[in-house]
Amino acid sequence: MKTTAEAVERQPRGGRGARERILTTAEKLFYEQGVNATGMEQLTSVAHVSRRTFYQHFAGKDDLVAAYLARVGAPGSTGREQVLDRTDLAARERLLALFRDPPDGAALRGCPFHNAAVEFADTDSAVRTLVGAHKRAFTRRVTEVATEAGAADPAQLGSRLAVLFEGATSLALSLNEPRPFADARELATLLVDAATEGGKGRRPGVTVIGDHDARALERSDRL
Repeated sequence: MKTTAEAVERQPRGGRGARERILTTAEKLFYEQGVNATGMEQLTSVAHVSRRTFYQHFAGKDDLVAAYLARVGAPGSTGREQVLDRTDLAARERLLALFRDPPDGAALRGCPFHNAAVEFADTDSAVRTLVGAHKRAFTRRVTEVATEAGAADPAQLGSRLAVLFEGATSLALSLNEPRPFADARELATLLVDAATEGGKGRRPGVTVIGDHDARALERSDRL
């Protein structure tokens, strides 16, 4: 299996498209290795640009990190969150698809925004501001889809699914295994069905899913 550096090495050399090469390189290296572990020497070498060319396009590394986050969070990107905007799935399926199993062999590197927040301790930095804005926007988007799915309290469901999503992506990274997504998907199904028409016949008011509530939901399903 080729390393990220080897894959990016195939990029064309030369002056044209330098900004795009820098961003493409940063997207791969920052996600695979981390921002702090990716030095300027490696970044410019793999992108086939000089330091001078780099600074013609970016004020510094923090500026590049901000551009990288803007790219991975943009509509139409391939991130896991983009499933919320699919038009071929019903709202309920879109919510649950957030917790789909990753493709076989996919690198479990977690959420790029969460990873960036961990690496930038200064809460007043531009990067942390971008991360916070993205996470709030994500929760709002989940809430919108929850509304579309018919949730009685979309804000509550959206907030809880956002927390579950953050936990699943982080734990999968920590353990380097996809199992947390399967567990989170089961919990998400309970939450979504309890909050929407999919939960008809279940005990009213069940919003906290513990062992007792899960058993209660299972019993009510059989009635």
